[in-house]
Amino acid sequence: MINKAVLIGRLTSDPVLRTTASNKSFVSFTIAVDDRRTKNQDGTSSTLFMRCTAWNALAENINKYTKKGSLIGVDGRLVQNNYKRKDGTNGSTIDLVCENVEFLTPKGTSTGSNEPGGDMLNEFESNISSSNDNTNDVLSDITEDDLPF
Repeated sequence: MINKAVLIGRLTSDPVLRTTASNKSFVSFTIAVDDRRTKNQDGTSSTLFMRCTAWNALAENINKYTKKGSLIGVDGRLVQNNYKRKDGTNGSTIDLVCENVEFLTPKGTSTGSNEPGGDMLNEFESNISSSNDNTNDVLSDITEDDLPF
């Protein structure tokens, strides 16, 4: 069986770095993921809000390099957390424990887009296709002296 999720979305608030009693760093944050295939009753795209957690050095980097509105790509495993509500009923949440995070908002770029993944995602997708065209140019510049082994 496989438990793997890959999402691209925007942080809904600034991440806050915390530490456990055993001195391990962690950060919890929520990303808003636009689902362009599913529409709300008013015709707009629906949005999924996914709670995420990252640990140790990954958590410290997320805290250092992201803020509310930052576009990030996350991958990891889904976990179900069960809890008891104040009224005594049982509840559960599905969260993503991050294994890898890609910072997709370029340095110095404003993150003020109203739509999660909006213009930045379109720019990211176009950069991917144009960077594939330049791959052979970059590889032709590498010599044996450049290799570390």
